[in-house]
Amino acid sequence: MSRICELTGKGRQVGHNVSHANNKTKRTFLPNLQNVTLMSESLERSVRLRVSTHGLRSVEHNGGLDNWLLKTSDEKLSLKARRLKREIAKKATAAAA
Repeated sequence: MSRICELTGKGRQVGHNVSHANNKTKRTFLPNLQNVTLMSESLERSVRLRVSTHGLRSVEHNGGLDNWLLKTSDEKLSLKARRLKREIAKKATAAAA
């Protein structure tokens, strides 16, 4: 399982540990990923995703999972999230018609 947020695309970053003597050694900075269950109002079911805490706050700020997915571009989303976005959009067009 890769260490990438399924909603924001946030992944690992590379940097240096810098000692007091200014020696630099490579290290990685990993995102704070959490396994969460988010509720989709339009699909009326819950969805399990691996999301960074930053992504979770963004979802809350945008008013829920459905709003977040419809506003976000497909390049940032994982395959699972893109399928979920497609389902939500299909359900929204069916409800409007």
